[in-house]
Amino acid sequence: MARPIWTGTLSFGLLNIPVSLMSGERRVDLSFRMLDSRDKKPIRFERVNADTGEEVPWKDIVKAFEYDKGSYVVVEKEDIASAAPQTHESVDVEAFVDRDEIGMRFYEKPYILVPGKKAEKGYVLLRETLKSTGKVGVARVVIRTREYLCAVVPEDDALVLMMLRYPQELVEPSDYKLPAGKASEYRIAPKELQMAKDLIGSMTAHWEPEAYHDEFRSRLEAIIKKRVKAKGATTRIADEGATEHEDATTNVVDFMTLLKKSLDSNRRTPAAKKVATKKAAKKSPAKAAKKSPKNSARKTSAR
Repeated sequence: MARPIWTGTLSFGLLNIPVSLMSGERRVDLSFRMLDSRDKKPIRFERVNADTGEEVPWKDIVKAFEYDKGSYVVVEKEDIASAAPQTHESVDVEAFVDRDEIGMRFYEKPYILVPGKKAEKGYVLLRETLKSTGKVGVARVVIRTREYLCAVVPEDDALVLMMLRYPQELVEPSDYKLPAGKASEYRIAPKELQMAKDLIGSMTAHWEPEAYHDEFRSRLEAIIKKRVKAKGATTRIADEGATEHEDATTNVVDFMTLLKKSLDSNRRTPAAKKVATKKAAKKSPAKAAKKSPKNSARKTSAR
């Protein structure tokens, strides 16, 4: 069973709800080791002095900030400890805001808040109140020694704690050259807009996360299994070149033609059927690679 990251309280106003902070994501990336190609032995990285080339033991390593090129100031453990927040075992809600007010770029990483013993009533009270009001709680939480901005969001039976990025961590879209203005300024005809809407309508389906999986991972797993069965053989796996779209070499795109083709295709195969077909393909025994583990977040039910 998964262990909590920490156990503390979820606080708003004068209410304190005992909770455990649990991970809300599952890492499924394939990890690789670096080997010496000559004898296939693992590579070891050492901490060496940039000038002498001698290995430096951990006890002699300190943290420093480079304030100018080649100029450093050492930051002691006491400095870091003095800057760390005092509260380490609570999620302190500072305000409640409309859920739609927080842009999607602010959301970073999910955790799940699990109620402690005899804390179900307060947990459900907050969850249902947030659902009925359309609000989320903006809070601060300390994990290890760092303070994070976060949002407490209701999702089904759970209260999900979403890590938020601070504004200074985001790049403003206006920093890039983007096409501003109305559609008419780019000679987009009303008929093209309508056909684009029709296309989106024909491709509209319910969000079913289980219908999607990491196809790159599945293909790579199949290659790895093939190599393992070959007992370390280094058979070259040819790259399948991506088929270039007929309009990829030009900036002049016939939107009307593309929209008509897309609409015709989606009328023949509605979006809902496409999702069902994908799900059926995943379950097919003829597929070379085994189905990868699901990435959908596990729901936590309140008692």
